[in-house]
Amino acid sequence: MAKKKKNEKEEIIYAPARLQPITETIEKNYMPYVMSVILSRAIPEIDGLKPAHRKLLYTMYKMGLLTSSNRTKSANVVGQTMKLNPHGDMAIYETMVRLTRDNETLLHPLVDSKGAFGKQYSSDMKFAAPRYTEVKLEAFCAELFRGIDKDAVDMIDNYDGTMKEPVLLPTSYPNVLVMPNSGIAVGMASDICSFNLAEVCDGTVALLKNPKLSTEKLMEYIKAPDFSGGAILAYNQEQMREIFETGQGSVRLRARYVYDKANNCIDIIQIPYSTTVEQIMRKLTEMVKENKLKDVTDFRDEIDRNGFKLTLDIRRGVDPDRLMLKLFKQTPLESNFKCNFNVLIDAAPRQLGVKDILLEWIRFRLGCVRREMTYDLARKKEKLHLLLGLGKILLDIDKAIRIIRKTEEDEKVIPNLMAGFSIDEIQANYIADIKLRNLNKRYILDRISEIEELQKQIAEMEGILADEYKLKNVIAKQLTAIKQKYAQPRRTLVVPEAELAEYDESEEPVENIPVHIMLTREGYFKKMSLRSNLEISDQKVKDGDRVVAAMNCNSTDELIFFSDRAQMFRAKVADYEITKAAQLGDFLPTDLKMAEGERPVKMFIQNEYPEKDHFVFLFANGKGVRVSTAAYEIKGNRKKLTGAYSSAAPNVGVFYEKANKPIELLLVSEDNRAIFIKSSLLPEMSTRSASGTQIIQLKKGTKLKLALELNSEANTALYEEAKGFRKLKVPATAAEIKSSALLESIKDQ
Repeated sequence: MAKKKKNEKEEIIYAPARLQPITETIEKNYMPYVMSVILSRAIPEIDGLKPAHRKLLYTMYKMGLLTSSNRTKSANVVGQTMKLNPHGDMAIYETMVRLTRDNETLLHPLVDSKGAFGKQYSSDMKFAAPRYTEVKLEAFCAELFRGIDKDAVDMIDNYDGTMKEPVLLPTSYPNVLVMPNSGIAVGMASDICSFNLAEVCDGTVALLKNPKLSTEKLMEYIKAPDFSGGAILAYNQEQMREIFETGQGSVRLRARYVYDKANNCIDIIQIPYSTTVEQIMRKLTEMVKENKLKDVTDFRDEIDRNGFKLTLDIRRGVDPDRLMLKLFKQTPLESNFKCNFNVLIDAAPRQLGVKDILLEWIRFRLGCVRREMTYDLARKKEKLHLLLGLGKILLDIDKAIRIIRKTEEDEKVIPNLMAGFSIDEIQANYIADIKLRNLNKRYILDRISEIEELQKQIAEMEGILADEYKLKNVIAKQLTAIKQKYAQPRRTLVVPEAELAEYDESEEPVENIPVHIMLTREGYFKKMSLRSNLEISDQKVKDGDRVVAAMNCNSTDELIFFSDRAQMFRAKVADYEITKAAQLGDFLPTDLKMAEGERPVKMFIQNEYPEKDHFVFLFANGKGVRVSTAAYEIKGNRKKLTGAYSSAAPNVGVFYEKANKPIELLLVSEDNRAIFIKSSLLPEMSTRSASGTQIIQLKKGTKLKLALELNSEANTALYEEAKGFRKLKVPATAAEIKSSALLESIKDQ
């Protein structure tokens, strides 16, 4: 920026901004943010905690809330935590809420709570403000902090350098697998489900004894995830093995329920961990509005102090088990928990399976126990050193007293004791600090009696520190003790997937009601109530489209559709929802998964396929054929039949002929020439794709453009005119249409 000289008009000149390459922007601005989110916020570490959890729990530990018998206000804890975690009070409080006993998120809650803390299974049940609630640490948290005051983990400065905080907590059990955790970072996420504490302890002990333990053997100890909300886990061994080996996969959870026969209602008492009661009720409400839940008369949330309960009142005679299978299929009462075990190992995110996580935890825990034992060893050696010095003065207590009494200057007491008993400065300081009343033989004998036990303990600890197998044995004993003290029965019931019944929609009884159906030329299908069809004659269709087929049927009927690509598709009337006349309806090419550009040309109600009934096909080249309907019966649930008729020439018409009841057909060529025949004149073929025989003689260069089924009762005038083109044999020569009335009728088709 430059300025002009004095007396000149001041003008500010700005230098042009330097253009920053996108790579430099990403490297200097974006990447530090990415790393901060991954390392300091969203992904848990090997102790099973995110930084926010760790800072909160350590603050409560330093506040004495582990050993205290009294709780303190949550607001007090939140305020103290801000010394380590510079975030808003609500963010810290929400972190605490998830760890509380009352919230029911964890199998083993870390915070003993009093007050309203919401529920994991409800998004609407809110927690009270922190000024109303009270907390302290659960006794179980002692296992998180074991050895933290004995240099078990590194301590670092907090954000402003005024306090120390642990890098990790020295958890004495694999909390990373016992505490569920989820987080979304940048470019990665973590979703860790909880496992049963007893099973995890057993599996870890087995790995301590044999680090090469196979996945199959480990799965014998750790059966499957165990969720605080209980529910039923559909066990699939291959999927579970994938989770154990790769840390990725999903587990299917299903709600648990009981049928109250006296009140004819279903009480849902446990739901999947990954859903909420509000999500379930919204889906049930939606199904009621869409008339898909006729068997349920009412449903309500009956959650109280006794726990979770969602009650469904059902109609008399309804099978509750079958109804629940339907709800499992169509509502969040059955949902999946997607596992993605991303964990920070040595400040680097890694995706690990269950076995690898346990091996990494063992490596971490070995370091903690080694440091803790080294700390204890140093303290014992210090004590032994002092007692050995004390033992030397036992030989001449009077001499020690005399040295102290005769030393005229205070600073010379220590050197004189050192010289008098051949001890070092530390020992001399210890002896000098002993009260005069304790300088007697009994006191000194009582103290030095510990020397032998201390020497034995030191030797034992040195032996353990020198042998990793012995260190692992220490960890195994701790895990066994933790299991005996804190283990709980499994909450989530594990059931083999093959033993769980599944909902089969095809077996669902369909209410048999009369309906009206129609098909348009472009492929739109409508299903309407008979009343709606009678009340509204003006059906909505797209511009240029028109209705080509309309009929009454029952909701239990089956339909078949022939397409313009020589394919046949099968569907059920019940597959489609009742629509209004003002709606376009369902687009069949999409619903039936037709090829691009393919359209349905004919629709039939087809519940049976009698061998003596026929489909009649007429083609643009003037040929025709009859094929038994038995050739079109599809076994099983297959929806599509390829090669339904000949594709040698474009199809002009498809008709249905009942046994011994031939239909009458008017065939019209492009040059408006026609013949009128009975379908019985067409040859019957056993092959669906037969091209048939010539029915109408066409002039060179012309094609058959239209085939109409005529009925003397439905359209008497048109039928009478068509009688003039009657032919009794085929192939037949077409006669020219001269009647203007007949030509106009043909134009409308």
